[in-house]
Amino acid sequence: MDVTIRRYHAGDEAGIWQLNTQVLGYPFSYEETAAKLALLAENPEHCILIAQVDGEVVGYIHGADYEVLYMPSYKNILALAVAKDYQHQGIGRTLLQGIEQWARTTGAAGVRLVSGEERIEAHEFYTACGYQRKKKQVNFRKEW
Repeated sequence: MDVTIRRYHAGDEAGIWQLNTQVLGYPFSYEETAAKLALLAENPEHCILIAQVDGEVVGYIHGADYEVLYMPSYKNILALAVAKDYQHQGIGRTLLQGIEQWARTTGAAGVRLVSGEERIEAHEFYTACGYQRKKKQVNFRKEW
């Protein structure tokens, strides 16, 4: 299997939307996904990498600047998804390495991420990739 890792470009929207709904379980519409991608595509504070096999989007990772007043600059992984038929084949690890390379070349001190408490298999994957669990948190939101 020949996997290509590359930056997001127009035309990838449907593949990313399918991964968001089918793998991550997010009920965000295709139109909202496409609009968000158009907004972020040229923003240098964001990096969206695509894993492609035979012209099909089979995975993606979205990283962004993480700037706070109490620690050095990091990159924050906002999403990582690989299609079920392509999991456990090194694609997720390769996508992570792509974001890590982006972090290094832009001078970030490291990479961080937050993963849902129920995503036990993902936690094991991140640990196997060298990430360390730092703390437990509770996520609060206020929506309108």
